[in-house]
Formats: sequence, structure tokens, C-alpha cells
Amino acid sequence: MANWPYPSHIAHRGAGKLAPENTLAAFRHGASFGYRMFEFDVKLSGDGRTVLMHDATLDRTTSGTGRVDALTLGELAGLDAGAWHSPGYAGEPIPTLAAIARYTRANGFLVNIEIKPVPGHEYRTGAAVALDALSLWQGADVPPLLSSFSEEALEAARKVAPTVPRALLLDKLPADWLDRLRRLDCVALDSNHRELDAAVIARAHQAGFKVLCYTVNDVTRAADLLSWGLDGLITDAVDQIAAQP
Repeated sequence: MANWPYPSHIAHRGAGKLAPENTLAAFRHGASFGYRMFEFDVKLSGDGRTVLMHDATLDRTTSGTGRVDALTLGELAGLDAGAWHSPGYAGEPIPTLAAIARYTRANGFLVNIEIKPVPGHEYRTGAAVALDALSLWQGADVPPLLSSFSEEALEAARKVAPTVPRALLLDKLPADWLDRLRRLDCVALDSNHRELDAAVIARAHQAGFKVLCYTVNDVTRAADLLSWGLDGLITDAVDQIAAQP
């Protein structure tokens, strides 16, 4: 991508601490602070539909229990994904990727979709999310950015939707991190911010890659990273770190 089209500040899971993560309510809350790009997690329901959910199980962020992929989309739709956060969000549903596409495209927002497979379904999830992203954002001026810790999921995304840009998520930077980015035909590294310094960012840029990082909630740390040329900062602290173009 010769011209990087994404803003430098990205809201994590919507505004995933101030509102229930990975819900439309969190997106709306993040947008109220001026954020116009949102990172969120997508996996498959039991009947193969793309839904927003971080965990492999429902227990932490919904009224349900057990594996996400044990329930159909219809069954997931009956769960409460807001009350766990605070009473004001009771009744908030689990959104589909299609619902997020409608909301973000209608409002001119951009997205970073993290492919978050239930263990054992990496390739299938990567392919399904990429195909849905390709379809749902067809004709958009700026495509969604796909990212994943799963190289298998990214490889599937590359095969079925090669035009949708990809970023490799890494919690630790292995010695061959640049080779991995090249092998998966990625446009960006998406790293744990603790792994980054000015030299790493410069090395990525010299190799032709952009650099994003997660999850930066300290104002001083955010300023340091951006001064080193960071391209995308993912944060929960949408109320403290001012959104920038």
C-alpha cells in the first residue's frame, strides 16, 4: 500500500473498557471521542457466521456459558453482551460482522478486523472472515485491515481475498519477523508495544512495512511511539489519548 489510508489512532474493541467490548455501544462511545477507526475481534458461530467476540468461550462477556462455536447465530443473538460491564448496557447484543460493516460504512469509519479463531478452526475462520470482509466492504474507498496472531488464518485470508490487506500480530518479535511478514504478503506488523523502539520501527519501514501496536493506554508511551514514526496506535484510553488523523 503506497498510500497508507488509516488514521494513527485506533480504538481497541470499540471503546472496550469504557463500554462493553466488541459491541456497537462500544463503537459509538469511541466515536464520541473523535475516533474514526476501530479494532475488534471476529470468530465463527457454530453455524459458520462471523460474529464479534474475543474469547473462545462466552462466560466473561455475555450471559451465556461454554464455547462460542457451540451455539448458532440465532442462539447467540439471544444472549446479553452488555450487562457484565454495567447495568446501563444490559441487553446489548453480540453484533455480527455485517452489522459492524453497516454502521462503520454509514459513518465513514475504518476498521481493523482481528481474526480470532476458536482453537482448531484457524484456516476456516481466516477464509470466512476474509471473504465476508471482501463482500461487506465491496466498493469502499478504504478496505478493512485484517490482522491475526494465527499465521494459518492469515494464509487462508491471503488465498481467498488477496486484495484485502493483512497485518501479522506478534506478542514477541522472533528473529525472523520480517520473513514472516513477507511470506504472508502483509502490509504491516502489529506488535505488542513493549517490543517496539525507534530502531524496530525504522527497520520495518526500511523493509516496506507499516507498524501498528497494541494496547497503549499511557499518554507518555503513546507520544514516544508516535515520535518514532509508529503508523497505528491501538488504545483503550480513548478518553485520555486524543484521536488524531
